[in-house]
Amino acid sequence: MKTVVIYQSKTGYTKKYAQWIAEALQADLFENTKIKDDEIISYDAVVYGGSLFATGILGLKRIKKLLPSLAGKKIAVFGVGLSPVREDTINSVKQHNLTEEELKAIHFYYFRGGFNLKKLSFIDQTMMKMMKSSIEKKKKAGKLLTEDENEMLEAFNVISDFTDRSAIEPLLSFIQS
Repeated sequence: MKTVVIYQSKTGYTKKYAQWIAEALQADLFENTKIKDDEIISYDAVVYGGSLFATGILGLKRIKKLLPSLAGKKIAVFGVGLSPVREDTINSVKQHNLTEEELKAIHFYYFRGGFNLKKLSFIDQTMMKMMKSSIEKKKKAGKLLTEDENEMLEAFNVISDFTDRSAIEPLLSFIQS
């Protein structure tokens, strides 16, 4: 089966997963901007991975636009974010990115990435600092923080890498089945 793995990564964690998947599947690997639409639709199986940004999967609109041309092919999408892998996280990402109709064609996976402020663009760094400030204000006001908010504060000033190669196994099983 001719398989392609396409990714869009901000800090390298999504790229790492994409490389692991491509290696395991002996698939072609492309950064999202380095492959044309007609090339994508020539594959039997398409795996797309994007970093999460404000619950959106970067670059996913392109694959969604190609869905009619990909009918009958195996399509897997994975999002990579800082939040731990939990059912509520997975459901939230799915709801923000894919319709029920799209989920009939796309198998979705969520993988935990990491955090490295220095690898973000100036604008993204500024937005993250604003979010941190907002969480700190909430904490100072004596309000209860969520698990994700506490983890964000802990991870903010350190480089965190929660990637796990074994997390890709369900996606590999789907493509290989």
